[in-house]
Amino acid sequence: MSDKTHYRKVFKSDHLGVADIEDLIESGTRLVFTIAHVKQEYDVAVAGRKGNYNIAYFREPIKPLVLNATNSKIMKKFCGGSSFVEDWKEVTIELYIDPSAKLKGEIVGGVRISPNPPQMQKRELTPDNSKQWENAIAAFKRDGSLDAVLSRVIISEANQNAIIEAANALPQH
Repeated sequence: MSDKTHYRKVFKSDHLGVADIEDLIESGTRLVFTIAHVKQEYDVAVAGRKGNYNIAYFREPIKPLVLNATNSKIMKKFCGGSSFVEDWKEVTIELYIDPSAKLKGEIVGGVRISPNPPQMQKRELTPDNSKQWENAIAAFKRDGSLDAVLSRVIISEANQNAIIEAANALPQH
């Protein structure tokens, strides 16, 4: 991370801003977070102005995000079309900096929620994950393929063969 200080740091915002995201990017942090819940807050100071805001609180230890109209529309989409902030919870999102974001007609840059759900990395399934391993064997026995399992996890070719062999060794019902 740089020894330099972003000019926006002096404003000591209690909410997530561009400078915070730039710091996370510089530290190599992937900008994928889970919104625990959203709360409407009244008479709150944001960027030096008091007002009423929808504020998203995260599971991860980062500052909360004030949801502007653009980010609120994305949250609505991610939450099955619900316009109610009480429904906007346990949602995994990816943030980015939009350098063209405007505030009162002036281009200032802003934090945005990506309109696409983040690509979550699949974990690898191995025989030491006993419950999931047994479920994969049962799925192959039921479906005749590992397609459903492979949509959720990564399985090496050797382990795929082991699952198929184990499923074929099970008695027919």
